[in-house]
Order: sequence, then C-alpha cells, then structure tokens
Amino acid sequence: MKFRNERELLSNSSSESNRALRRDALEILKTAVESADPGEAVRRNLKVTGDTLSCGGVDYDLTGDTRIYVVGGGKAGAAMARAVWNLLGDRIDGGCINIVECSDAPPEIGRIRLNGASHPVPNQNGVRGVESMLSLTEGLDEGDLVIVLISGGGSALMTYPAEGVDLEDVKTLTQLLLRSGASIDELNAVRKHVSAIKGGQLARRLSPARVLGLVLSDVVGDPLETIASGPTSPDTTTYGDGVEVLKRHDLWERVPPPIVDRFNRGVGGEIDETPKPGDPIFDRVNNVIVGSNMTALRAAVEKAEDLGYNSTIVTTGLTGEAAKAGPYLAELVRETISSPDSLRSPVAAIFGGETVVTVTGMGIGGRNQEVALSAAQSMVGLEALIATLATDGVDGPTEAAGALVDGTTLRRASSLGLDAPEHLRENDSYSFFSALGDALITGPTGTNVNDISVALIPRIRVDGG
Repeated sequence: MKFRNERELLSNSSSESNRALRRDALEILKTAVESADPGEAVRRNLKVTGDTLSCGGVDYDLTGDTRIYVVGGGKAGAAMARAVWNLLGDRIDGGCINIVECSDAPPEIGRIRLNGASHPVPNQNGVRGVESMLSLTEGLDEGDLVIVLISGGGSALMTYPAEGVDLEDVKTLTQLLLRSGASIDELNAVRKHVSAIKGGQLARRLSPARVLGLVLSDVVGDPLETIASGPTSPDTTTYGDGVEVLKRHDLWERVPPPIVDRFNRGVGGEIDETPKPGDPIFDRVNNVIVGSNMTALRAAVEKAEDLGYNSTIVTTGLTGEAAKAGPYLAELVRETISSPDSLRSPVAAIFGGETVVTVTGMGIGGRNQEVALSAAQSMVGLEALIATLATDGVDGPTEAAGALVDGTTLRRASSLGLDAPEHLRENDSYSFFSALGDALITGPTGTNVNDISVALIPRIRVDGG
C-alpha cells in the first residue's frame, strides 16, 4: 500500500520533529494494512494435503465425485479467490465472486468469475452476480463442497432482494440507513430481513452440501452473523428488531412501503424468519475467521516498536459517533503529555474499531476524516499527531482513506480561511482536509478490516532527565 500524496503530507510539517512523526505514522499505517492481506489470510488457514482440504479444524475429503464451487462477495473477494484457486486449481468446478466494480481485477481467475458490483449502495450488477451464484450451485448433494468467500462490503455487493421488495426499495433503504448514524449491527439487522440470502439464508439454499465460509472480518468483535450480514451464519435478529432499528432512527415513516409491508408481515408471522442458531442446516457449515482488525493492530504495534515507540493497543472497540471519538483520542494524548509520570520515550497508542456519522450537514466526508477533524481543536499547540485510516482505502463517498491532524492543524487551516467547527457541523471533513493537504489518499487497498487510528507522542523532556 502507498499513500499517493505522501510527499505533500510530509511537506506540510513545520519542523523536523513533526515531519518525523508524520513519516512514522504513515509507515505504521502501511504496515498495518499490508498485514491484513486477504490472500495471505486465506493461505494461513487453508491447507491442501493430497486429497484432503483442511481448514478451521475440519478436514474435507476431495476424492470421489466431489464438486467444488467458490462463491461470495466483498472488497477482498478478488485476492481471496486468487488464493483459493492457487491452492485448489482445477479441482474447482466453477465460481462467482461479487467484487467492487472498477477495480483492476481480471474478469476471472481460473474458473472463478469476478463480477463487478456497486458499494455501498447496491446495483443491478450485484443482483445478477448473486443470481449466477445460485444458478451455479443449484442441485447440490451431500458430497459437494461450496467455499464461500466473505469480506467487508459483502452486504451491499451481494444484494438479492426478498420477495415483494425490489432493488430500488433496497437502495433507498440503504441510503437512509447510511445517513442515519445506525451502527453496522443495526444496519445489517434490517438488511438481513429484506434479503433472500443474508442472515443464514445462503446456507439454507446451499444445503445439503458442505459449506466452508472463509471470513475476513470488518466488524468490531468479529460477529459472524454481522459480517456481510452473515449469509452462512445463524441469525439472532428478528423482524421485530429491524422495526425497532428503523423507528429508533426515525426512518419507519420514510422507508418505501414494500419495506414496511414486509416487516409488518414478518412480525405477524406471515413470512418465515431467517434461520436461527440450532437450525440443522448449519450442521454442515464451517465458518472460519481468517483475518480481522486485530491482525492489523498487532502489526501496527510491532512496527511502532521497531521505530522506537513504547506502543500499545488501547482498544479494538472505538465505536459510536465519529465527532465524539475524535475528542476522546485528543484528550488521551493531552492527558498522556501532562501526566505526572512524564514520558521519557516516544509513545504510540493504537486504536481499532469503526465509528459512525449521523449526517445532518450538506458537506462531504467520511467517518475517519470526521474523527480527525473533531480531534483537531483539542490538539492545538501539542507536539503530537493523530492519524485515522479506513483499511479499505475508502472513507465515505470520497477519495480519501482518512486524515492526519497535529498541533498545527487549526493554525494552518485558519491561514487558508478554513473554519474547522463549521466544517464539522456540515459533515464536510473531506473539503477541510483536501484543502489543507492532510487527507490520506491510498486508493482501494483490496482488504477491509475496520479502521485504525494512531496517536504518536514524541519523547517528552522531564526535569532532571
């Protein structure tokens, strides 16, 4: 991974000390993202020995008439598919993976077709891809094996509306939820109940075949039922939960009528629920987390230590409103600097998680940029730095992956006529950081394991030391 604007980011520093902090932050973030390489994650977990495939403590006998199919979707789909093909090759009878359209991936990898679709708002290409997956895996028997590749973004990329709901209804619903500040758990509790494959329903369709789900987690805590809306996992949420989410975020009166009708019929027991824990269809399903945010955080800590920092993972659960997370990070930096136990060595504090933004303004931005912008006011005058990054390289509907703030951010912004509080009120973090030259721009990284924030504090001089 590279930062396309690295030269500009380094030239924006006003001192050699600040430039060193920026350089170190970029190196730590690069290492973290590269550690979450989807292909390597698959290779670490999937082993082939003769006619036996092993993963997650389960062995699969590939002899006889076993047919192997590879389906799924997500931002890491192409790299995961390539790793699976390299391991199994011509043993694979066919496959289809929905990936983000406009990527530089080839149209197919061996017998696995790569189908471009839209994210975060779904499109018809995604629906067509799922149709191909279902057609490909029709008529399976107990001896067959379906490998399902699941990664962040899979909910949008693998859209397949339930009966009575069309794609336009799902698109409107998705747009409303994304702007509402709903958490990923809440968002997916709704999306699972307007889909024909989410919430374990893909596993139901693939039964009685054996199913191996290879999952690259982009959700805090790695809950299988939430990652990509858990197409091969039991679902603990209900239609009633979905209604509560929509009402909690004042969306019940705004979503399309077919959505309301489906939830009302679901609550009334007129249509089947998603498959729940204990359903026998999951007896032949093995879901394995092959990589997660923790993978990247550990790599970040190791890199920071190599660079001379006293490094620690503060939390893997940085969640909630982005505008509140930023001040929390900045206050931690300020408290560390002013602690009676003044620091004698540089400190790196590493944070993982995923915040949300309740959009009320007319600007453009993303959650990571809003975290950084909301931290800026509390960073004034500090010799320290905070950098935030979406590991997939995409932060909201912008070209940025995140942003960088330090003790000089507001002073430099003021000289350009940028009003940080106003940009924050308008959810206009991208305009702020792009004008300042402190947006982090990587382009799509091909992986997705939540977000990472890094706070760096240089060595602090203490009396007598």
